[in-house]
Amino acid sequence: MIEDNIRVLRQAARVTTDKDYKIEKNWCVIAGNVDLVDEMAYKAILSNSTIKILFREHVMLKDGKLDKKFDFLMLYGNSIVIDNFENATKDYGGAYVKVPRRYLSEESNVMVFVGPDDVIRRAVSTIERSRIHFKILKESQTTSFIDVDINKDVKLPNFIKSALKPFYNANEVVLTTLVVSVENDADVGKVQSIATSNKIFVIDFKDIVTED
Repeated sequence: MIEDNIRVLRQAARVTTDKDYKIEKNWCVIAGNVDLVDEMAYKAILSNSTIKILFREHVMLKDGKLDKKFDFLMLYGNSIVIDNFENATKDYGGAYVKVPRRYLSEESNVMVFVGPDDVIRRAVSTIERSRIHFKILKESQTTSFIDVDINKDVKLPNFIKSALKPFYNANEVVLTTLVVSVENDADVGKVQSIATSNKIFVIDFKDIVTED
């Protein structure tokens, strides 16, 4: 946080001496386990004069007899401070993607996908086979474990479920974040349908509103 504050102070000094300088504001999406996202949310709260938490989601996906749980949050604000979240996130094994403001003017229909790597890959393959023109702008993956539990539908004593949990958590679930651009407006609904049918969380930037 001290280094973050020093960078912001340097930027503020530049603003006061350069009338044409404008502070750039960007977005980022951070994904990982609950402890990681708690830590990044706390870091964002400490930076509340320069960073806003737009939203946070806790996701639980049913996969057969297992529940796969992860968290992610979206931040918006001073680009220098936003950049500082990248190393902090990766130090904890999380996934981080930045969405620069220029993407919204240079790229068509910008979206972010968040979900387990295997379903992300399956959805991207389906989009490609559907002959939809799109491109992947950025990708990031977690290296930390995502929490896995035996779901409540499995009729086993709690002590057995607790004993089995380390075994399931030993099989790492990789979480992927993608920034994508869809060329044609008419294909946006198709892409969203493919993604959501695969239980992928979709952030569509046409729905993102920020107040400066």
